[in-house]
Amino acid sequence: MPPDTVAKLLGEAQQRLKEAGIESAALDARLLLQAAANLRHDEIIAGPTLIVPQDACLRFAAMVERRRVHEPVSRILGEREFYGRMFRVTPATLDPRPDTETLVDEGLDHLPPDRPARIIDLGTGTGAIIVSIMAERPLVSGVAVDVSAEALDVARNNAERHGVSDRLELHLGNWFEGVADGFDLIVSNPPYIAAGDIAGLAPEVRLHDPGLAFDGGADGLEAYRRIAADASPLLMKSGRISVEIGAGQVGEVTTIFAEKGFALVNIRKDLAGSIRVLTFQPG
Repeated sequence: MPPDTVAKLLGEAQQRLKEAGIESAALDARLLLQAAANLRHDEIIAGPTLIVPQDACLRFAAMVERRRVHEPVSRILGEREFYGRMFRVTPATLDPRPDTETLVDEGLDHLPPDRPARIIDLGTGTGAIIVSIMAERPLVSGVAVDVSAEALDVARNNAERHGVSDRLELHLGNWFEGVADGFDLIVSNPPYIAAGDIAGLAPEVRLHDPGLAFDGGADGLEAYRRIAADASPLLMKSGRISVEIGAGQVGEVTTIFAEKGFALVNIRKDLAGSIRVLTFQPG
C-alpha cells in the first residue's frame, strides 16, 4: 500500500465503515488514523494533504478492517477514554462506556474532597470507576474486587497509570467474598443483561466484552440480589450503595434492596436522560 494523503485515507475508510453499518464511521476513522500515523487531532484537521507514510497506511488499513467487522475502536487501540483519563482495555475486561461516568459522578457527590473515606468497587474490570473516583478524591482509599485475575492485572496497571495504586487494594474474589472492612461507599456496574437478551446485543458487546461482565442471569438481576444480600455488615452506618442499572430495572432493583433493608435515596440519569444509577442507604 503506497503512501497517501490524510484526506484520501479518511474518506475511503469512512466509506468502508459506513457500508459495514458503522454509524460512528467518521469519528472511528479519525481515531484509528491518529493512532496508526501517530498524529494529533489538530494535525489531521489542519493537514488534509499531509502524506501518511506507507507503514502507517498499512497499520491504518488493518485497523479499519478490524472495525469493519464491529470490533470496538477501544479494543483495536487497547485503551479507552473515561472520565477524562485513558484506561487500558483488554479482552478480559468490559469496555467502559460513557454512561458509566454517571456512577462516578454519583460516588463523588457522596465523598467530600476534604474527608478520608473507604470505598469498594465490585466487579471492577478495568478499574475505571474506582480509579476515577480515587483520582478525584486524594484522601479516599479503596478495594477493587473482580473474579478475574486477568481483569485485576488490568486494573492494577490503570491504578498505577493514574497514581492511585498506593491507596488501592486489589482483591480476587466473587462480590464480597473474603472482604472484611467497613466502607463508606459501595459502587458497582454489575452484569445486568438478561440471558435471553444477549443474542440481540450489538456485536461490539456480544462478541468482544467478556460474558461474565454483562450476563445477569435469567432475569438480569442476579448480581443485585448478591450485592443486597451481603452488603449490610460491610457498610458504615452513614454509607451508601450506588449501582448502575439497565433500562426498565428501577422498580425491580429497588425492590431487591428494599427487601434487604435498604432505602432508595437517589436516582441519577445519564446524559441521554435514561435512569442509570440508583443509590441506597440502610433503612
